[in-house]
Amino acid sequence: MSTRAGILVTGTEVLSGIISDRNGPWLSARLRERGIDLAHLIVVGDRSQDMLAALEFLGREDVDVIVTSGGLGPTADDLTAEIVARFCGREPVLDEQLERRIAEIIAPMRKRWPQLDDEAIRSSNRKQAVVPEGATVLAPVGTAPGLVVPPAEGRDGPTVVVLPGPPRELQPMWDAAVQTEAFRAATTATTVYRQGIMRLFGIPESEIAATLRALASEGVPLSGLEITTCLRRGEIEIATRYEPDAEELYRGFLAAVSARHRDTLFSVDATTIDDLVAKQLSDGSTVATAESCTGGLLAARLTERPGASAYVLGGLVVYDDDAKVRLAGVDPAVIAAHGAVSTEVAVALADGARMRLDAALGVGITGVAGPDGGTAAKPVGRVCLSVSGPGEMRLTRSVDLPGDRLAVRDRSVTVAMHMLHRVLLGEHDGPRIAPGGERSVPAR
Repeated sequence: MSTRAGILVTGTEVLSGIISDRNGPWLSARLRERGIDLAHLIVVGDRSQDMLAALEFLGREDVDVIVTSGGLGPTADDLTAEIVARFCGREPVLDEQLERRIAEIIAPMRKRWPQLDDEAIRSSNRKQAVVPEGATVLAPVGTAPGLVVPPAEGRDGPTVVVLPGPPRELQPMWDAAVQTEAFRAATTATTVYRQGIMRLFGIPESEIAATLRALASEGVPLSGLEITTCLRRGEIEIATRYEPDAEELYRGFLAAVSARHRDTLFSVDATTIDDLVAKQLSDGSTVATAESCTGGLLAARLTERPGASAYVLGGLVVYDDDAKVRLAGVDPAVIAAHGAVSTEVAVALADGARMRLDAALGVGITGVAGPDGGTAAKPVGRVCLSVSGPGEMRLTRSVDLPGDRLAVRDRSVTVAMHMLHRVLLGEHDGPRIAPGGERSVPAR
């Protein structure tokens, strides 16, 4: 029987939608990596009775581990440690060593703002240093410690891992949490799983569903493989979890998918398109961008990775037609003849970015992101993109993308990343991309 877990995300700001929950999905992925099945993910506000009710519900669901996030700060509504102590049948106690450690962390703050009330600060320190008796304390990344709290002696129930709310504090604590004796004891029944991830671009999710049905009808063995598919940023991700003795089954499944979708399968080892493009560009190439409807999102995505300054020379945001002319050097006659949303203008933007910033490659994007501005000839979601290189090297596309403004802009960047990848690759498993040629991939 595999280990089961529950996640409890706390915070009225998360429950109300003011802040998006980033911890639940991240923790879910980390549990899955360890072969732990997630039974429930619950979001509650800051009311103590709601937190306790959620913990008690998870306890009745026979989970082995509960991971909480949030509620470890110094304010009155930060109650997680107190509620977890009650749930686990343990008394709250002051950890004096932890209190001193927190005081050391905030000492520079007290020097920077001498007007702060010393007694109020000491009271806040003390509150964060009150932990359930018998808990393993995880060193703070900010001021809030993490905790691993087993049930009190003679009491049944799950072990609770208590982590801070800010992802930048929560994520670095995870490795320490799973190495604690209490966590290991609670997860001794865990089955070790392997996971394979394939990524495809250029086909709808329904086609993958049809492939799975066809493989099953053809007798390709899939039992023993836990297969899930999802759409992420306009790409299809196939995640397959399996036990080690099912490795050959997975290899057969991978080969079958590769044979059917060799033109659209771009990753079989969890590598992302961002990984691929970054590696290709770091081999000595450079890129510049000129963006209209995406407003700099492509440049932002290209520069998300450390070291991007070695190959990203810069980006132009040319939303207005006059800016396209002045900054990217687009001929006004091209805009007048074809309109701002056209492959001709996308080509001019790519060329302009490349020449103005002296880059090896230029990328141009222009489109109608919506919700207004569409016409019968150029509807909302129409996006024109071009990647240009030395000489006649060029890849140009016009696509119609579904979704709202946010989705159109996000998917436009994904399309541009894949176009850049193909130009840098020169060829892929399908037909070669000839200089000046176009290769249209169905939009989703």
